[in-house]
Amino acid sequence: MPELETPVQFVRGIGPQIAGTLAEKGILTVEDLLLHLPFRYEDRLHPRALSELKAGETASIIGEVRGAALLRTRAMPIYEMTIGQGLSTLKCMWFHGSYLEGKFRPGQMVALYGKVDASRSGRGFKMIQPQFEILPDASTGDDLDRILEVGRITPVYESLSGSRLASRWIRRIVWNLLEEMKGQMPETLPRALIDRLELPSRDEALRAIHFPPAGTPMSRLQSSATPAHRRLIFEELFYLELGLELKRRRFQKKTGIAFETSEKARSALREILPFHPTAAQKKALGEIAGDMRQPHPMRRLLQGDVGSGKTIVALQAMLVAIENGCQAALMAPTEILATQHYLSARRLLDRSSRRYRITLLTGSLDEDVKRLARSRIFSGEADLVIGTHALIEEKVEFANLGLVVVDEQHRFGVLQRFRLMKKPNAAEPDVLIMTATPIPRTLALSLYGDLDLSVLDELPPGRTPIVTRQVSDERADEVWKFVREQVAKGHQAYVVYPVIEGPKDDQPELDFAPPDPETEASQKTEASQTAKPAKAAKRAPAKKSAKAAKKSKEKPLPNPLFEKPTLKSATEMYENLRATHLSGLRLGLLHGRLSADDKEVVMARFQRGDLDVLISTTVIEVGVDVPNSTVMVIEHAERFGLAQLHQLRGRVGRGAAKSYCILMTGGKLSQQGEERLAAMVRTQNGFELAELDLQLRGPGEFFGTRQAGLPDFRVANLVRDRALLELAKEESSRFVQNASVEATEEERSRISARLKETWQRRYGLAEAG
Repeated sequence: MPELETPVQFVRGIGPQIAGTLAEKGILTVEDLLLHLPFRYEDRLHPRALSELKAGETASIIGEVRGAALLRTRAMPIYEMTIGQGLSTLKCMWFHGSYLEGKFRPGQMVALYGKVDASRSGRGFKMIQPQFEILPDASTGDDLDRILEVGRITPVYESLSGSRLASRWIRRIVWNLLEEMKGQMPETLPRALIDRLELPSRDEALRAIHFPPAGTPMSRLQSSATPAHRRLIFEELFYLELGLELKRRRFQKKTGIAFETSEKARSALREILPFHPTAAQKKALGEIAGDMRQPHPMRRLLQGDVGSGKTIVALQAMLVAIENGCQAALMAPTEILATQHYLSARRLLDRSSRRYRITLLTGSLDEDVKRLARSRIFSGEADLVIGTHALIEEKVEFANLGLVVVDEQHRFGVLQRFRLMKKPNAAEPDVLIMTATPIPRTLALSLYGDLDLSVLDELPPGRTPIVTRQVSDERADEVWKFVREQVAKGHQAYVVYPVIEGPKDDQPELDFAPPDPETEASQKTEASQTAKPAKAAKRAPAKKSAKAAKKSKEKPLPNPLFEKPTLKSATEMYENLRATHLSGLRLGLLHGRLSADDKEVVMARFQRGDLDVLISTTVIEVGVDVPNSTVMVIEHAERFGLAQLHQLRGRVGRGAAKSYCILMTGGKLSQQGEERLAAMVRTQNGFELAELDLQLRGPGEFFGTRQAGLPDFRVANLVRDRALLELAKEESSRFVQNASVEATEEERSRISARLKETWQRRYGLAEAG
């Protein structure tokens, strides 16, 4: 009998060759295969009658093929098929449908799923590009085929390798596995927990998800809200939160540094404060100082909206460490941000009566400069070390590292912060993670559940509300006139572009918002037939437009689904604006390909007021602080995610003067694009925007670039399953605290082994427990 950990190659009907294909999809074991869940269901127990259809609805239909033909039109080949139920018929059409020629024959029974449209004549209905499955013939198909394909709620799976390993194959394999393991499926949660939460067993849950019993509400199946779905979702989140809880408790048992917050340290903090701290800053610093006084290492996340004053709180924490005779390190994700932190810290610490020794270490520094910096760090001559990922290189050793501050943690892989923590040291250093990206609670629980949380939810005095407006490219003249007016009043402006040099450029700095749903394929498919028409569909509009263009002697229009759109770039627009709309003003250009020295020179000139307008890419997204800047113009604003737009807007409004953010857009916006920009105009609450951004973009793209440490969930969805995530956190904490009461010794042993496997293989995070 197969077991959950049995390699798939030993499953009946698979073998080494198919196992190799499955391995490419991350399916290595029987359990992996059982957790390849249906992405939707079709009601083939009660399919829709053709006479009941209404235009605009999405429906599952079973009918008999009455006729099919390939029509070769001048524009494209169109495959048409007519299905019938008694006297009622439905026409189906597939554009670029050559690949379907000979696929259907009269008398076959087919299951169709798609959107119902009214026919042009107004009589009857049609389906465009429906998904289909040819049902087994009573004379040729076996009994199992008929049991799994018709007369039931049928699961539909994403194909594992074209039509060969599509839904029908997956259904048979999974059915056989569940039958072989019937009554022998090992339980993965404690019985006491299952009974308390009234969860189905794992065996019951897998059966009900793959082959729902008659009467299961379709709406609950499609939204993953059945008891069976909730069981598997909870289990996945429980093991994530259990690992985080164990990590948290393990850290608390380690030997740390018990810092003293003496009057000397408090006096040092008061000397550097540029303003009276807000209540939120006082509260956060109190929580951090309380952690630092403990004999175990601090692990805390400092989260706040743009401009809420996180850096000054972190600097105060670093001074506590330094005043206790330790070194402090601050790691930033980019050189420009590290340099900003270095200059800002040096400016603030100059206010102190004590001379603090600060060292900057980034990858692009000359080797001699880096060697000197490493020497100062090793000897203890550097009190405060600020740098990029260069700080985690093996060559870098600290004399007495007491506190690590990691800025914009989401831009690092999760394991990188642990590498800095684990530098050779007598005791574990305290760690403070800070981010200016407001993180929705669901992401905070899943990414940083092992950390305590401090939130800065109010702005320091002097910050003014920012007026945000959305305008089209057609009003560009008005925008540049407004920029000139602001400069005439003695203020400065940013103009941000998504790319550095043009459409062919490799643009590492741009975090595009993902494609909107309406620009992607309208439906997922389970068979390889769709691969060919997809390519053809991409080519055809380009051919058509080229032909039309030749006829009208116009340039062919680019195909937006196939070619990159033309984007205005920072370097090109710098030259353009300097020669036209902003001529006579002092313009600067800043982007990620400039050397560290050049970046510092440009930013220093802008901060001194030697430049009126800074033309930039998103390198100014975080860390740049110029209070005299009152205008932020973002071109191609529809191309950015909400979190990034909010970060860019946060570069203005830092002084007493009224500030403005202008979101410039070109062309027709998608519905999702409109939602993003409307939200920016409506609110400046970063936490509200973060929640919306998470819903629109999904967890994997929330931070703009794929988060290296985001768990690879199979069943759970952080947006949809928030309530279950909260429950999993609560139950995992309860389990760890009362393990002997919550589970038997055998259950604890089984859970421990499963936890280790889950964290190491599935989540790809640091080992739990």
